Amino acid sequence: MEKTNNKAIVSLTLGVLSIIIPYIGLILGIIGLIISSKSIKEIDRTNEKGRGLAISGRVCSIVGICFQFLLILVLSISIFVITDPPSM
Repeated sequence: MEKTNNKAIVSLTLGVLSIIIPYIGLILGIIGLIISSKSIKEIDRTNEKGRGLAISGRVCSIVGICFQFLLILVLSISIFVITDPPSM
């Protein structure tokens, strides 16, 4: 029975958490992206299971990072508009 790569499981977990948890998800997404890259390289080298988990972790991490950037951008714009409303 082949062993599933633990880093692949961690990368998927961090990728999902990066989508769910606001603001901290940006850091989790970056860490998940790094771990998924290492996991894919390790899986290729050792022929372990979990390549699909690692790829899913990478995709979720990228989506989480994009979502967090968008969230921070919207928050920044809304704070700017509230504190300095445009004059008409």
